[in-house]
Amino acid sequence: MSVDFVGVVEGVGRGVDLAGVVVIAGGGLLVCGVFGYRAVRAGGRSVDYRGFRQSLGRAILLGLEILVAGDIIRTVAATPTLNSVAVLAAIVAIRTVLSFSLEVELTGRWPWQGRSRG
Repeated sequence: MSVDFVGVVEGVGRGVDLAGVVVIAGGGLLVCGVFGYRAVRAGGRSVDYRGFRQSLGRAILLGLEILVAGDIIRTVAATPTLNSVAVLAAIVAIRTVLSFSLEVELTGRWPWQGRSRG
């Protein structure tokens, strides 16, 4: 009985990718549902749109991090060629820029800046 290491790693990588997609889609649906519920309960009063955006952004950020993990698993562990590592580097760079952009949009500061003590 032989175990196909590359096949197992590919499967694990696809599973992690699926988890990232589920986090983004499920988190988005959950956040939209909570926002809709609060909007109905508010009965015409103002609802926390900023909180909605922040919660949605957090779901997207978490999903992106999980997707990067899946890419790393599949690329480095299964097929570590120079070409696949270069593609992985480009994917990680793009997702990192997206993550930083979302962080700045949500919090108004870079991830490495501490919280203001105001």
